Amino acid sequence: MSLFKGPMREHINGHKDLTEASELFVVDPGKTVSIPLFAGAAQNPKVLVAEGDKVAVGTKIAVFDERNVVPIFSSVSGTVKGIEKKMHQSLKQIDHIVIENDGLYTECQPFGTIDWQSASREELIDFMMNAGIIGCGGAGFPAYIKYKFAKDVQILIINAVECEPFITSDYYLTEHEFDLMLTGILAMKKMAEAKDVAIAIKKSHPELISFVQSKLKGVEGVAVREVPDVYPMGWERTLVREITGKDYDRLPGEVGAVVNNATTAYMFGKAMVKGEPIVSRVMTISGDGVKKPTNALVRMGTSMHEVVEQAAGGYAGEDILLSVGGPMMGATMTTDAVSVERQNNALTVQLNKPAQEIACLRCGRCSDHCPSGLQPVRISQAMKSKDMERIGLLQITSCIECGMCTYVCPSKIAVTETMRRAKRAYMAFSKK
Repeated sequence: MSLFKGPMREHINGHKDLTEASELFVVDPGKTVSIPLFAGAAQNPKVLVAEGDKVAVGTKIAVFDERNVVPIFSSVSGTVKGIEKKMHQSLKQIDHIVIENDGLYTECQPFGTIDWQSASREELIDFMMNAGIIGCGGAGFPAYIKYKFAKDVQILIINAVECEPFITSDYYLTEHEFDLMLTGILAMKKMAEAKDVAIAIKKSHPELISFVQSKLKGVEGVAVREVPDVYPMGWERTLVREITGKDYDRLPGEVGAVVNNATTAYMFGKAMVKGEPIVSRVMTISGDGVKKPTNALVRMGTSMHEVVEQAAGGYAGEDILLSVGGPMMGATMTTDAVSVERQNNALTVQLNKPAQEIACLRCGRCSDHCPSGLQPVRISQAMKSKDMERIGLLQITSCIECGMCTYVCPSKIAVTETMRRAKRAYMAFSKK
């Protein structure tokens, strides 16, 4: 880590105006949906349906129970066609459950509702687990884990920062579904046994801040916390540092904090009040590579091609970059024949405009702005000489691949890609 830290953050043009005022477009998933049998670190899914089975919206179709309980539910009603290997967001071929959509969207209730006020902390944690609530800000980590092992929590931070350019899906839900979101927040507060809750929103959104503050009148222990409009303010470590003034080693719990995304709180609230799992979600489809940027309601298992064509009017050019998430940290896809999943908050489409790269100026901007306090120039040098031990000493595993080093580089060097390769190389080296 750098001895003398620079600003470690930067204001970035958010382009939020492209979608903030847009009406919500409801995407038709088409004749079939393909739901990935994927849940991050969880392995060995137990499939609960077979070819020819009839399912409803909300039918539990698979569960991961080797490491963490992560059930998956059908997003449409219809007939199970079978299991097929398809391209996944991880850019690997994995199994998908393919369901023929009957277009009726007949619903079932896979679990009952629960009153957070009368339920115990343990009952709420079990409910969150069995409802399949995951982190909806991009990571997709099972949300109940944070509360199951929570200890000495001082503050619960609800992340409504939306620091990536273009994305406004959290803003949309905060404005239009705050009652259910607040239900989720209050239940999370109880589960964490936190003294206070801070709902983090950028200072650059005063109208949203005023709206949320008006909804919190009379609610004890929950308040809006205005944060600077800089990137990566939405990263967990940066946000905890901003709100608590403390740094931690591995997890926010070390400094008495738990962090959850605003959409996660909404999904939890909806599950408790309505008995509904995550079968659809609001996503932002934006960037100069689409014709009509917008926010859209998308069912899980819908192909990204359908989402872009229907919600955004198609692509604005032939040479585009399609990223799952924002343009800074999002994963670039090689095809749009990939299914939408529960953790996806956005599809960002940009016209491909290759930059003219020049030699490194040794200016140090990448080190100054790295939110993890790393030294990308030295890591790049070690990567060129294939010095894996040196790369490890330079703490490459702390890189979050946020894209900041590439963004601030005056030489237009793809620094983040070098960091990504160094990280993968070191992890492979360390396993030997």
